[in-house]
Amino acid sequence: MKHLPLILCLMFTALVIASAGAQQPAPSSAQVTVIRAGTLIDGKSDKPRRDQVMVIRGNRIESVSDAAGAKIPAGATVIDLSKETVLPGLIDSHTHIFLQGEDPAQGGYDANILTAPLALRAARATAAARRALEQGFTTLRDVETEGAGYGDVGIKQAIEGGYIPGPRLFVVTRAISTTGGYMLEGYAPELEMPKGAQIVDGPVEARKAAREQLDHGADWIKVYMTHRSWVGKNGELVSQPTLTVEELRAIVDETHGWGKKVACHAYGGIGLQRALDGGCDSIEHGLDINDAQIAQMLKQGTWYVPTLSVYYTDWAAADTPGGQRDRLRTSAHEVSFKKALKAGVKIVFGTDMGGIPWTEPIAQEFSRMVEFGMPPMDAIQSATSRAAVMLEMEGKIGVVAPGAFADIVAVSGDPLHDIKALEGVQFVMKDGQVFRAK
Repeated sequence: MKHLPLILCLMFTALVIASAGAQQPAPSSAQVTVIRAGTLIDGKSDKPRRDQVMVIRGNRIESVSDAAGAKIPAGATVIDLSKETVLPGLIDSHTHIFLQGEDPAQGGYDANILTAPLALRAARATAAARRALEQGFTTLRDVETEGAGYGDVGIKQAIEGGYIPGPRLFVVTRAISTTGGYMLEGYAPELEMPKGAQIVDGPVEARKAAREQLDHGADWIKVYMTHRSWVGKNGELVSQPTLTVEELRAIVDETHGWGKKVACHAYGGIGLQRALDGGCDSIEHGLDINDAQIAQMLKQGTWYVPTLSVYYTDWAAADTPGGQRDRLRTSAHEVSFKKALKAGVKIVFGTDMGGIPWTEPIAQEFSRMVEFGMPPMDAIQSATSRAAVMLEMEGKIGVVAPGAFADIVAVSGDPLHDIKALEGVQFVMKDGQVFRAK
């Protein structure tokens, strides 16, 4: 054992050398891509920039500079988009990949839950996710699986694991409503029918449901603060309220304790007021918002995700109660949107895709927003940097800037002069990988 001190010394020296070596930065072997942009709308600036060069290393943007002074790293892959308008990957903050715009003539929503196997629904959700990415939407906040349980968590994991292509997903899993506050409905009362959302009654059940969903992977919690709507006695839009303020506060308190946020489906009236009083972080739809509620949203910093286009589909006949309600929804919604816009409410792009078939253009929502008075650049920012702030991903997504994830899309034409150009995305990069080439 007389050599033990020497052996220990040699071992210690080897460990020191290994440790020192481990502390040295390894040479970067990440793929380097350079994109030449004819016009760049970076998601945050008020004006576009011409002739820009983006250097992307791995899945992050390393630099953005004028083409005249840009240095192209040796060995970089160069993508020429010098005739296109380049933007950050788009963000849709209200989708349903487990819905397919179900045709009422084929059983509609009910058939989707009662007859479609979960494997089929997951396969269709996979196709919807791919469809979103093809159209340049590199991030989705998907706000409920509509009876498919925690299927959105599985789709998210499959995308992150590289098994299937798709956007970044922020998921809410099952959503929450109350007895009498969600479908399926209208069946024999002795039948216990499945529901599209998790049903709770009372603050204790509400808090428990939030805990369950958060524990099983929810990034946000979604609650239904209103259910069906109709035309009232005085021609006003009336919406059935669901959760009480006390029930909602239990959900919000629990969710905020986990560092997450709560999205509230609310058409208007009592339910929307309860949503604001209960501390919701975002109002979804907001068809009929009064002036006092807009003031409260401004004071509380509540986000507004209006989803305009979906309410212009599948109208009932004009001379029916349903048709009168459908038309009143859109007219009230237009007024609410314009008031919120004028007041400076934080408006974020959302479509309710799934309520609209995934075969239709997701970007159609931009045209409706611009039609109702939102400047095109403002509309673009509602689907880029502003949505990123709501999702607590500021500086990481929704911008073309150093340090951000390399989520980049390109279109022909100028969306600031013709917003419909965004319906024709020709190039898509997500996380530094080209998904759709020009």
